[in-house]
Amino acid sequence: MHKIPVTVVTGFLGSGKTTLVRHLLQNNQGRRIAVLVNEFGEVGIDGELLRSCQVCNDEETPNGSGPNIVELANGCLCCTVQEEFLPTMQELLKRRDEIDCIVIETSGLALPKPLVQAFRRPEIRTGATVDGVVTVVDGDALAQGRIVSNLDALNTQRQADDSLEHETPIEELFEDQLACADMVLLAKTDVIQGEDTCSRIQQWLQQQTPSGVKVVPCHHGQISPDILLGFNAAVEDNLDSRPSHHDQEEDHDHDDNINSICVELEQTFDPNTLIERLQVLVQQQEIYRIKGFVAVPNKAMRLVLHGVGQRFDQFYDRLWQTSEPRLTQLVFIGQGLDSHHITEAISA
Repeated sequence: MHKIPVTVVTGFLGSGKTTLVRHLLQNNQGRRIAVLVNEFGEVGIDGELLRSCQVCNDEETPNGSGPNIVELANGCLCCTVQEEFLPTMQELLKRRDEIDCIVIETSGLALPKPLVQAFRRPEIRTGATVDGVVTVVDGDALAQGRIVSNLDALNTQRQADDSLEHETPIEELFEDQLACADMVLLAKTDVIQGEDTCSRIQQWLQQQTPSGVKVVPCHHGQISPDILLGFNAAVEDNLDSRPSHHDQEEDHDHDDNINSICVELEQTFDPNTLIERLQVLVQQQEIYRIKGFVAVPNKAMRLVLHGVGQRFDQFYDRLWQTSEPRLTQLVFIGQGLDSHHITEAISA
């Protein structure tokens, strides 16, 4: 039987992975795509965002085999091959006749190579192959001389991994993501000031990638599926050509102090007022990422809010459904976060 091609989408928190996958699903050109969203949080915010693109069915399929989008609530795919990832892949392989390809959106903490290595396991090796690895890079951050929007926060996050003994773990993770890529997408080019700056960033990034790997500018995740899919790389069979700083590491565990907190409030918020409170909160606590939905007064539509560092993006994705409560629901990812303190700070 044929192997289902799997595309792995990797990149730092806030680089634009979910936006890319949303666009792919909205412009699938007839492809039947299964998505695995590697969540770090109690609430599947990214999974819900993908469902809201209105081309995904979150109801049971006709044969009762489950939803089209499968969310993993664990912190890192490559750490849980024995737990959620492996059985999830096995379930998807049972539905191979309904699926043309699989897309895995990794968490911002995940190393791409250990995930690819999982496809060597006999339970899934005969049924799936890693068609290609796509690394999403934040062009706006690079334009400001950083490799991630909030470098200090991510550096703290990576330092919390006790198994890493590197002087520059952030740079090495970035290099690992590039070294494993079949294509690099330069995201957020629309906010880079000046064509010369954008061109210079693209040239620098090209020098950091393996020979033959293309760096492609990408605006709001808008790239043709014909470009994003179909590398036929069988990556799991060619990992020796993709060196990693972590090749000698058996496994890795993220520090237990890194946690996620879900705050759910019946309160409505003016978006600007809420963002001001969140920006103050980010300065006071080790918060790496904020994402969720906001109920706005006198608005029939739901507001989606993403925050990385001091930068917040917002947009209205759909109407509130009559059957759902209009709640403000935010997931905070960080270190040693206290739910009570955060709730008080934003609801004051």
